[in-house]
Amino acid sequence: MTHRVARWMLPSIVVALIVSRLEAPAFGQRPDYVSPPPGSGPTPMRPYGESGGCSEEPAVLHRCGLEKAQTFNPPRTPDGVPDLQGFWVRIGARNSDNIEEHPQGREGPGGKSLIVDPRDGRIPYQPWARAKVETYWDTYWSPIQHCMPDTPPRQAYTNGAFEVVQTPGYVFIMAEQYGTYRVIPTSPRPHIGSNIRLYMGDSRGRWEGNTLVVDVTNVKDRMWLDHLGNTFSESAHIVERFTMFHQDVIHYQATITDPTVFTRPMTMAFGWRRNTTPGFQMLESACWEGVQGWLKLFGNQKATYRGGFTK
Repeated sequence: MTHRVARWMLPSIVVALIVSRLEAPAFGQRPDYVSPPPGSGPTPMRPYGESGGCSEEPAVLHRCGLEKAQTFNPPRTPDGVPDLQGFWVRIGARNSDNIEEHPQGREGPGGKSLIVDPRDGRIPYQPWARAKVETYWDTYWSPIQHCMPDTPPRQAYTNGAFEVVQTPGYVFIMAEQYGTYRVIPTSPRPHIGSNIRLYMGDSRGRWEGNTLVVDVTNVKDRMWLDHLGNTFSESAHIVERFTMFHQDVIHYQATITDPTVFTRPMTMAFGWRRNTTPGFQMLESACWEGVQGWLKLFGNQKATYRGGFTK
């Protein structure tokens, strides 16, 4: 029990400070993880480490990891597909503050954009959509404060550990954060009806060589991609690609196509590193959306986000 308390049950004052950083900087200022405007010069951030012989900086890991994957022979399951099973933790995606490039701040190390295409690392919003999204942080509580599940692709760069389990015809992905999970069939089958919307979307997997490709449709637009409010509409179509390029490192890539709010598809990339701690187990994480009192401490009257582009 002591281990669980130390890892998850933060004192209320620490929780208040975290929420203050995410939701209400002093004097009404914008958060310190806003993307700097073009031409601002180098963005201050902590240096990146290295995993599997590649820098963990997203764009560099993207190029290096895919190159190494061409000659890497991954371990196999009894049915002959790459064995991705085990416990993993994100690399390159340092936190969920802002998926675009942002500076080091009070609590975060800063980081390069997770977006590798377009090359400028910016979300390719249509002008009206970008203008709308830029109002979200000031208007709404982050959905994470209301225990909304981390939907794809955000589930792949959420806090905590991940566990992958495989059986013939299925891949299961469990996340420590809020206990979200995905059941991904890898045998051919159609998506569910287009009138059904799911928080985790509807996932259909297939193997292309050594890469697990996951096609995600039927998403809801209730979850943000980051704390700043970047998101997509319910027209979004997500294609994820999981490719092991080292026995302890997976290259992750997600391409989001959303003609409702984007001018073109965008691709995010980063990595997962294996957790090799002997006897490691994921811990139970819970979120109780009924606890609202601490949200009112800051008195800024933010609204509950119910989907920015839902008709």
